[in-house]
Order: sequence, then structure tokens, then C-alpha cells
Amino acid sequence: MFQYEIALVVGSLRKESLNQKLANALAKLAPPTFTFKQVQIGNLPLYNQDDDNNQAESVKKLKADISSAHGLIFITPEYNRSMPGVLKNALDHGSRPYGQNAWAGKPAGVLGCSPGATGTALAQQHLRNVLAYLDVPTLGQPEVFIQVKEGLFDAAGNIGEKSKPFLQTWMDKYVAWIERHSL
Repeated sequence: MFQYEIALVVGSLRKESLNQKLANALAKLAPPTFTFKQVQIGNLPLYNQDDDNNQAESVKKLKADISSAHGLIFITPEYNRSMPGVLKNALDHGSRPYGQNAWAGKPAGVLGCSPGATGTALAQQHLRNVLAYLDVPTLGQPEVFIQVKEGLFDAAGNIGEKSKPFLQTWMDKYVAWIERHSL
């Protein structure tokens, strides 16, 4: 049985991150043929084109993790109506130097959660714009803009019963997306 390795890219570094919690819970909705590995982005230096020919070990590790994955899931909070700087920094590192874009061709899903009423809609739109430029085919529907409310997660940290059908539908569509685009 073929095993799909999915790179989880969480755009939050906060210890109690809701999006980290979402990433962990979401992975449990996937079939057993899918495994998930979180890509570390908090240890990357700020992107500087002068370093393209002498990339830090953390950048090389990021690019290796992306290159070995069959697909990507981006789980992002929204900071000031856009994606967090740490996520944009990781995207820039993974795409450089020119002609060595580790993200290219990797099918992806995008989602996020926030206490705000619009979830992470604007952050996701900005992220999708960057991913389009980086040649990352991205699942378009269903969109997932989650306003965090009581019951989103159960006591064990899993997706709560009321949210589970919607997020299971998203995961099922994502799985089909990866199976169609990753081989």
C-alpha cells in the first residue's frame, strides 16, 4: 500500500497556537495511507538573497522536507489581515535561489482558524496568491475559514462533533486532491 507523506506548515510559533492544535487534530481525520510531518519554520533566518549560495542548515532542512513530501497542508493564522511573517519567510526560503523552488508542483491545501468572525480568510487569500506564483496547485473547495468557538476541539484535542463532518469533508477532498496530483 502506497504511503503519502504530507508536510504540515503551521504559520504560528505560539506555544498554545490554535492553528497548531487544528493541524494536530486535522491529521487524525486522514486515512491510514497518509502520514504527516510538521515542517519547522521558526528556526529559519530572515530571508536575504545574499545567502542564496550559502543557505543555513535550517533552510536546507526545510527544502529537503518539502522536496520529500507528496503534498502540503498550510494552516495559518491571520496577522494584520495577512499571513504571518514567519510563513512568508519560509515560502521565500523554500523558493530560492531562483530555479530551485522546492514548493513547485507540490499539491496543497490551505486552512486556518481564528477567534475572529472571518476566520483567516484574508491570510488564506494572500497565501493562495503566493502559492499560485510558486506553482503550488492548491485545493480550491471547500474553503475553510474557521471562527474558533467552544466545541471546535473536544477535551482530547480532537475535532469536536459539530465541526467534524465539515472538516472530514475537507480532508476527504484533500486526500482525493493529493492522490490525483502527487504521482
